[in-house]
Amino acid sequence: MTAAHQWTLAEMPDLSGKRALVTGVTSGIGEHTALELARKGAEVVMAARNESKLRRAVDDIRRVLPTARLEPLLLDLADLGSVRRAADEAVALGELDLLVNNAGVMATPERRTVDGFELQLGTNHLGHFALTGLLWPALTKAPSARVVTVSSLAHRLVRRVPLDDPRTTTGHYRKWTAYGYSKLANLLFAFELDRRARAAGAAVTSMAAHPGYAATNLVHAGMNMDGTRADGAIGVGATRLLGQPADLGAQPSLMAATMPGLAGGSYTGPRGFGELRGLPTVVGASRAARDGKLARELWEVSERATGVTFP
Repeated sequence: MTAAHQWTLAEMPDLSGKRALVTGVTSGIGEHTALELARKGAEVVMAARNESKLRRAVDDIRRVLPTARLEPLLLDLADLGSVRRAADEAVALGELDLLVNNAGVMATPERRTVDGFELQLGTNHLGHFALTGLLWPALTKAPSARVVTVSSLAHRLVRRVPLDDPRTTTGHYRKWTAYGYSKLANLLFAFELDRRARAAGAAVTSMAAHPGYAATNLVHAGMNMDGTRADGAIGVGATRLLGQPADLGAQPSLMAATMPGLAGGSYTGPRGFGELRGLPTVVGASRAARDGKLARELWEVSERATGVTFP
């Protein structure tokens, strides 16, 4: 792809006969990702943790696309038991051509997942790590599968990820630092997954994407979890003023998921100033995100924490 190339939704290929699974589909980036994949003919397994919101999201897409093939899937990434149940249901459907690891939480107060992990790392990284590993049999059945993991500009806030047991507490929790750890972990996982898939000769490519500064409810939801509305109101106001619409924020994920010939290990994001907004293109990641040693160490920590290993 040349520097002048402007990828748009018009370049998405026909996806008839393909099956995709997208996490976090009840609003924002995930909802638009599912919609556009369905518009191109894919069967979309729509995964989310809130049953009523999931039903509403499915109904919303069916109103736009009455013939869309949609499969709702209850999935709580903050509960490994739920991840295992959802993965079993998804594997039973047959081969999986595309997995978009989109769901996440951001800037939450200190909380723990069902399994005792710090909430942001546990949801954004460990939940998706486990889900991808458990879906590996379905992904490798497809002739050529892709895994897209959604990261963030916030991965540049940190230069490392914690490599101790993610159930430990330090007493020095900072919500934006914790978010940065989880988003750097997303990139380390995406790039290491691609290296391992190629080494194993698997017909699976792994890439990453980020939405820039997108106007979604992610900031509001996370920052209001502790009942303090002032931070949330400031975040929502800034997002509405500066953020691009969620449908544009979804385009880097859609480019990574569908662009023919895009190399494994690619990272896509907006091409505008500071990668905050604009049409998608291939972008750079931090030096820490490309650290192979750190990625291998995080992989080992993730296997121990989740009990999931990739075949």
